[in-house]
Amino acid sequence: MKYIVYINDAGLKLGEIIQKEKSDYVLIDQREFASVDYTAIEAIIFIGALGICVRMIAPMVNDKYTDPAVVCVDSVGRNAISVLSGHVGGANRLCEEVAHIIGARPVVTTQSDNTGMWKLDILGKCMGWAADASRTEMNQAIAALVNGKPVGLLLDIRDKGTDYLESTLPPNVSVVTDRTDVAQYQLIIAVTPYVYNFDTPVLYYRPLVLNLGIGCRRDCNPDGVAEYIGKTLVENGISPKAIKSVSTIDLKKDEPLLAELSKWQNIHLCSIYTPDQLAGIVVPNPSEKVLEVTGVPGVAESCAIKSANYGKIIFEKHKGKVSEDSDFTFAVALDKGALRGGHIEIVGAGPGDPELVSVRGKRFLEQADLILYAGSLVPIELTYYAKPGCVVRSSASMNLEEQFALMKEFYDRDRLVVRLHTGDPCIYGAIQEQMAYFDRYGMNYHITPGISSFQAAAAALKSQFTIPEKAQTIILTRGGGRTPMPEKEQLHKLAASQSTMCIYLSAGIVDDVQRELLMAYPPETPVAACYKLTWKEEKIYRGQLKDLAKIVHDNKLTLTTLLVVGEAIDNREGLSCLYNDSFKHLFRK
Repeated sequence: MKYIVYINDAGLKLGEIIQKEKSDYVLIDQREFASVDYTAIEAIIFIGALGICVRMIAPMVNDKYTDPAVVCVDSVGRNAISVLSGHVGGANRLCEEVAHIIGARPVVTTQSDNTGMWKLDILGKCMGWAADASRTEMNQAIAALVNGKPVGLLLDIRDKGTDYLESTLPPNVSVVTDRTDVAQYQLIIAVTPYVYNFDTPVLYYRPLVLNLGIGCRRDCNPDGVAEYIGKTLVENGISPKAIKSVSTIDLKKDEPLLAELSKWQNIHLCSIYTPDQLAGIVVPNPSEKVLEVTGVPGVAESCAIKSANYGKIIFEKHKGKVSEDSDFTFAVALDKGALRGGHIEIVGAGPGDPELVSVRGKRFLEQADLILYAGSLVPIELTYYAKPGCVVRSSASMNLEEQFALMKEFYDRDRLVVRLHTGDPCIYGAIQEQMAYFDRYGMNYHITPGISSFQAAAAALKSQFTIPEKAQTIILTRGGGRTPMPEKEQLHKLAASQSTMCIYLSAGIVDDVQRELLMAYPPETPVAACYKLTWKEEKIYRGQLKDLAKIVHDNKLTLTTLLVVGEAIDNREGLSCLYNDSFKHLFRK
């Protein structure tokens, strides 16, 4: 249970305001609170003097791993103080949330918060990793970090969490590049599925990136098998706590061993594959006998590789036997997406304004070793986020093969490549042929979406592109120029819906566009020609459809123009019922 506790009328008024935003909290006075079950309390927002708060919570204080989050707000709403269980219990975050609700000053005394240090005790939870440490080890690690001791950061995988750590290194932390020379560190923070034998203390975080493939005899006795696998992996420098999946072939789907292993460790995925799904997977240890029985050359290794999205085998097929009736094999593969090494991030630059790139996109630009941006379509100012030493190139003068060769050169050197496209790269971004190259060579890549120019157009026009009872559909399309449009997507056919239409890459054929649109829209339909949206050179011209071609020609608008057509432009007549009292239930938690 979560409570807002008050002691007087002033506190009650503040409590009522807070409860409107924190509807999962029960608002009670101090007398009522005396009878609640302390063991069931998750969080308390106390409104009153700090001394009264401390005396009230004294009976429930135990340790930071079990204490409830407690925040104290003075009765006039001037300060919100994080009192108990700041990190693990979430009081520090709750303190900031309450302060924002009432316009108070958040008071947080935790050293790591005030110094900008990583919050090691909640880092694993935030990043989806398992913290592999005792409470004593965790507290010692926190002390070493916040007290400025030399700390090494050892990363054996790559994910959003490790990207965050690398981009926010505290002054006393450096990345471990040589695992044979760690004597200079007083602590090592390791995000890894591996086990190391260092003399230096290690704080392990276990990312769920390992995939266990299993093969076994019929009716294999599961007793002791999980323990055997765990012990064997540890002996070979691999932590079972990093295993996220177990898999086998459909021939073995009803084996008791599979059911037992699916409940083991952090395993939350259990996959069953057919021989067809495993066909073509090359395994390190093929077996003619296994191929004859199952149709694949190796069950354990094939399944592990498949579950890892064709990642790397880090523990080859091992034959195990715990009892006379428990012959089994197992192998472990690391997720392909978690492999460190080269990576290509396709980033949506947004419509042009450097401040409209996403936070994630900006972070990739700041970390990149190569930024290959789409020439005149992306303002060069976006590349100013690049770090010193980053190579920045325009792709305007390159063909596809030249672009790929440059990216692969950096990728093969285990570098981070950002391919920067205008708007959202998935909308007329020409990334399909690039991804075909990446797939062909088995390269690791990901897409960071961006704000599209149609969204920037709606904002610039101060228009809601979906208007009740007038236009509930937005069509993103282009005119049929050198790239012909499919017959079913010709403009006059799409225009028949009278939707809001955003037409890309068509300023050069605006006469044809206008002619087709007039086959469906009335001549007086509002239009806007939006040139270089959010750029310094932005220009927007409004008018009616019958004058669209003239607007474009008279103003010499070019390819970087978005044409918008529809009654939604500047419309203020349609009324939404979203804020009607009968719809308020949609917003309740």
